Amino acid sequence: MTAAPLPTHRSELMQRLARPGRYDVAVIGGGATGLGVALDAAVRGLKVLLLEAHDFAKGTSSRATKLVHGGVRYLAQGNVALVREALHERAHILAAAPHLAQPLVFVMPSYSWWETPWYGMGLKVYDLLAGQASLGSTQWLGTIAVQNRLPGAQPQGLKGGVQYWDGQFDDARLALALARTAAAHGALLVNHCPVTQLRHAGGKVAGLRAKDAETGQEYDIEAGCVINATGVWVDALRQQDAAATGCSASALVAPSQGVHVVVDQDFLPGRRALLVPSTADGRVLFAVPWLGKLILGTTDNPRHDLPLEPCPQEDEVDFILREAGRYLRRPPRRADVRSQWAGLRPLVKPQGQAATKSISREHTILIDASGLVTVTGGKWTTYRAMAQDLLARCADAGLVSQGKSRTAGLKLVGALPDGAQAVPLNEAPGPHLYGSEVDALAQLPGHERWMTDGLNEAMVRFAARHEYARSVEDVLARRSRLLFLDAAAAAAVAPAVANVLQEETGRDAGLESFLALAVQYGSLGGAKRA
Repeated sequence: MTAAPLPTHRSELMQRLARPGRYDVAVIGGGATGLGVALDAAVRGLKVLLLEAHDFAKGTSSRATKLVHGGVRYLAQGNVALVREALHERAHILAAAPHLAQPLVFVMPSYSWWETPWYGMGLKVYDLLAGQASLGSTQWLGTIAVQNRLPGAQPQGLKGGVQYWDGQFDDARLALALARTAAAHGALLVNHCPVTQLRHAGGKVAGLRAKDAETGQEYDIEAGCVINATGVWVDALRQQDAAATGCSASALVAPSQGVHVVVDQDFLPGRRALLVPSTADGRVLFAVPWLGKLILGTTDNPRHDLPLEPCPQEDEVDFILREAGRYLRRPPRRADVRSQWAGLRPLVKPQGQAATKSISREHTILIDASGLVTVTGGKWTTYRAMAQDLLARCADAGLVSQGKSRTAGLKLVGALPDGAQAVPLNEAPGPHLYGSEVDALAQLPGHERWMTDGLNEAMVRFAARHEYARSVEDVLARRSRLLFLDAAAAAAVAPAVANVLQEETGRDAGLESFLALAVQYGSLGGAKRA
């Protein structure tokens, strides 16, 4: 029998935070990395706190290409170790949450005679690196086979292609599943609660001060190990720590901006994704069917500022549409874009100069003289391995007790039972995304009152009662993915969502700020602002 979903009432969470006591681990940052660390530590039996300044997966972790993958482009860069690790971790994610992460077939069309044998051999190596975790064998395809598998691909000049397997997922909902699973193992997780200061004793980090973004109340927290997992923002906390201890901290992160645009799925009908390994400027182009739409991306451009809501630049959107138009039978236009967004990748700075597309995606862990632990870099697929590595390093440094990771084979909250058939992630959103909790969802008021396609009133109530949602943005960007799928549709339903959410939480749901955000995601005028 599926356990009843835990409540996430804000007042109860803040009461727990106010209780005196010392945490074994305090994690700052509620993205994939921080949530993975919190879950691993909690499953080991450590007393764990995680604080997120905004919402879980608000930053980079909700803005991925939605792929759980080993990284074909990293193989081309010769980073075999990263690819092997990611392929191993891919299998864990697919098994841990099959309602949110599933195998996906890719077809790589060839428009030059050499591409099919060249990329086919590389993907055979990809299969070998996956070993027993392989999802299916790479196949060489003739022209007719490619057209049958990718009816939306450009037929002119087609020479054949290659088919291979990888995975896809709902990044924000998987992050939420990590948070809720950590909570089920005793961790305290609080969103909308920024850390305002690190606390030191004898030159060592001894805890932190946090502030409830809703009430302004401050909390002083003691912790044996403080982990900085704030993604592209890790340097701000490191510099604060260095200033408090009379040291200096050089910048660790070289942010890179990746942009995606979303169009209707009829540009590439079917369940298969399209991959172009080398576009006009040497980047990778993806066309991925996801939740009833088609995601096109991505870019990889350095960025020197760190906005919470980065805007796609006009040339980035143009690049994606232009390159997609070369490989799709029907070229997408600006008027076809349903939503567009940008995410910042926390790439670790290289020694010397390097283009961001060539910087390693491997993670970095630093333990400063104060004992502050910083983790950054890496990729979504390897979140679990990053957590294992980090906690092992913390144990070696005497910051946490020694112990083994127990997350291998761990099912996340909502996971379907073994043998159950999951609805494919290319299908439009619906109750199936709740996995084994679909019956609990059906018990809530409003289950039969649909607010828009894929979103009923009960889902908003479930988000407020069991998924930490506090605002319209929390609901429509990350519990539902409507903002990322169709910004105009999200704006249209936002007032109704705000009414239900205000009824559930008793507070203003942030409707006006969400409507402004929806303009950025949906308006082509938003693409002109850097």
